[in-house]
Amino acid sequence: MDLQKENEQLKQALAELQEALRVANLKIKELTEQLNQNSRNSNWPSSRDKSRNKKRTKSLRAKSNKKPGGQKGHQGHTLTFSDAPNSIEVHRPSHCQHCQTAFRDSQQAVTAEKRQVHDLPPLRLVVHEHQTESLLCSACGQMSRGSFPKKVTNPVQYGSRVQQLAVYLKTDQFIPYNRSHRFFTDLFAINISPGTLQNIIKRTATRLRPVSNRIKEALIAMDVVHFDETGFYIAGKRHWLHTAGTNSLTSYYPHVRRGRIATDAMGILPHFQGTAVHDNWPTYYLYKQCSHGACNVHHLRELTAVNENDGQRWAARFKGFLLASKQVVEQARLSGKTALCPSKITQIERIYTHLIQAALQANPPPSGGWPKSKKGRPKKPKARNLAERLEKRQREVLAFVYDFKVPFDNNLAERDIRMMKVQQKISGCFRSQSGAEDFCTIRSYISTMRKQGVCVWSALGSVFSDNILIPAFTPV
Repeated sequence: MDLQKENEQLKQALAELQEALRVANLKIKELTEQLNQNSRNSNWPSSRDKSRNKKRTKSLRAKSNKKPGGQKGHQGHTLTFSDAPNSIEVHRPSHCQHCQTAFRDSQQAVTAEKRQVHDLPPLRLVVHEHQTESLLCSACGQMSRGSFPKKVTNPVQYGSRVQQLAVYLKTDQFIPYNRSHRFFTDLFAINISPGTLQNIIKRTATRLRPVSNRIKEALIAMDVVHFDETGFYIAGKRHWLHTAGTNSLTSYYPHVRRGRIATDAMGILPHFQGTAVHDNWPTYYLYKQCSHGACNVHHLRELTAVNENDGQRWAARFKGFLLASKQVVEQARLSGKTALCPSKITQIERIYTHLIQAALQANPPPSGGWPKSKKGRPKKPKARNLAERLEKRQREVLAFVYDFKVPFDNNLAERDIRMMKVQQKISGCFRSQSGAEDFCTIRSYISTMRKQGVCVWSALGSVFSDNILIPAFTPV
């Protein structure tokens, strides 16, 4: 009996050690995957790669035979001669350089060579004074006084161009208020306070809010809209910046929440019935009235990580499949087609199903079932989660195959988000919710006008006139 009892104890100890070893191996694998993360195989920004091993320099973009730099036929941006110079200064010799004979002023030149200098005019503040006069009527004896222009409301105030420049520096160049204050002081000797600059931004946002609302209404009517969100800070507290955009329209919205409460408050997705392109954030799939398209660049990164960290060949094959499908769609579009033929779509779907089956077989559940996480949910490896998501979201992953209007990726929304991250890096967090909302209102207008090829400086100038430049609200 003692030997049997000892044998049972040893079996139990061995089982405990095996379980501890399994958990330790999973933890080692998890930590190894974290160490191997970079911007190429995860959603990390490239800035986080600086402290990592940078020997891996592969790109998801396929190599081409093109040389670096501008390609043949590319229009350069070098200085060109102006046909209408603002001033012409003639330099003619007064004496002969050989015999010192003086030239007559009336003597015509044999040849003339010209060079042009492109420069800025002197930067100085111009003060316009407005005076109203009062006149006594000789007929009725009553006094009549002239009226100041509508925009001249204070005894001393800043003009529209000063305000235009203040808005441009803050919302397009992301210059903080204190640095903008120094800018005006150094260049124009204007001691404009940060508080005044903030008031200018607030007034500008108030004028542009109706335009921002019309941009949202136009986005609701679009066939395809890109959505994304990113974290940013207001008064030191983490908030979320939500964006919706197309090739010609952009809308930004700040909110303390990331999920449906925020997307409902933004007011676009609840009414949108086209195709929403995004990065698989579960909140977007809660909107059933619209179709969805998943960003495949995110999938390519995740597949790269599975292939490199786990050595699973199906991931490399799936990457090749996605890129080949993209090429098939691009070739069809270039040949003038508006859709793939049914047989080609069936072939793509069949390959997709075959690869998913290989992915699931490469990541089978353990004999005892998936272990539970601390929250009670099954704890599965990343490769298994990716395979299940690709199986569940086949329609969304292949949305670019079914509809040529839907792009392969969500890069447009990523580009819209990127500029707001630049603002955070330069200026830091916003001090108030209203300040963030004002900034997003103006930035929505600026991004939209830039997408439509309108000069941002001219667009901001129109905000301080009687006729604000209104963007096109239909696809351009």
